[in-house]
Amino acid sequence: MLAERKNQHLDIVLAGDAVSGSIRTGFETVRFEHVALPEIDMAAIDLSTVFLGKRISAPFLVSSMTGGAEKAQRINHNIAIACEDIGIPFAVGSQRIAIDTDADWGMNLELRRLAPSVPILANIGAAQLNTGYGIGHARKAVEMIDADALIIHLNPLQEAVQPEGDRDWRGLTDKIGELCCGLKVPVVIKEVGSAISPAVANRLATLGVNIIDVAGAGGTSWAAVEAQRAGTSAEAAVASAFSDWGQPTAFAISALRQARPDIFIIGSGGIRTGVDAAKAIRMGADLVGQAASVLRSATTSPEDVVEHFGIMSAQLRVACFCTGSSNLADLRVAKLEAPPFHG
Repeated sequence: MLAERKNQHLDIVLAGDAVSGSIRTGFETVRFEHVALPEIDMAAIDLSTVFLGKRISAPFLVSSMTGGAEKAQRINHNIAIACEDIGIPFAVGSQRIAIDTDADWGMNLELRRLAPSVPILANIGAAQLNTGYGIGHARKAVEMIDADALIIHLNPLQEAVQPEGDRDWRGLTDKIGELCCGLKVPVVIKEVGSAISPAVANRLATLGVNIIDVAGAGGTSWAAVEAQRAGTSAEAAVASAFSDWGQPTAFAISALRQARPDIFIIGSGGIRTGVDAAKAIRMGADLVGQAASVLRSATTSPEDVVEHFGIMSAQLRVACFCTGSSNLADLRVAKLEAPPFHG
């Protein structure tokens, strides 16, 4: 049943029909002041940065998008090959099926063989910590793909509107803290499309969480996805009412950066172009994640994934050039027309 659900999720997102909801990312309100005389060499702009102790070529992360469906093996292999070629990190989707059964669907050490030099992030759901998961399962998720970090994803809205959802979230904060103390790799906390607030981030920081993927609203709405796969009209009505739930990505990044200048922020949720990426970095993101925007290319070939990020990098480079930014540090302080979120 779980594998079939993952297949349905992939098919719905790939179809692209009404899965973004009505909310926008907020990036449309962010405008850089154009620098007509940049005085830099565009070819010399440095887009590289460091993530999980490894130098990466650009501030991009292929975010979690697959989680055990049969077609995920091809998708993950295409992503791993492409990310090694480009020099950027990637995160796998939920490893629940691979941990619970013998069907790993490619969630194994083959991913590390295909991508030996880039950061790879493992992934389990916070809700599973209340259904029997513990430190042993977390270690297994990391070890099965030789991951550099473990993502714990927070998806309370999706679980709430999903007929099969796990809705008992009592005590999860302490259980996340236990994983932070018991694992040898960093724990990354990620939402899936409704954003992580400064209040939640502050609570997580006390546990030792230093990397947060805000995953704000404006990209894929999992409430809208669940509305499409609902079994009854009543279930669909409940889920669809929340298709615009959450904080827009641009606002979420800016609010979190102001509240926690010490946190490493991954900005994701509706990042569609390199210009969006530039705005996310200016709002306070250290890295920019993409999932749905790269999914279609990931289903075809590594070359298509490489081409996708080639375009993203070219767009980001132009944005740097036209703001007079020689590197990402310069871009983070590039002048805005009217800073919208006190950025």
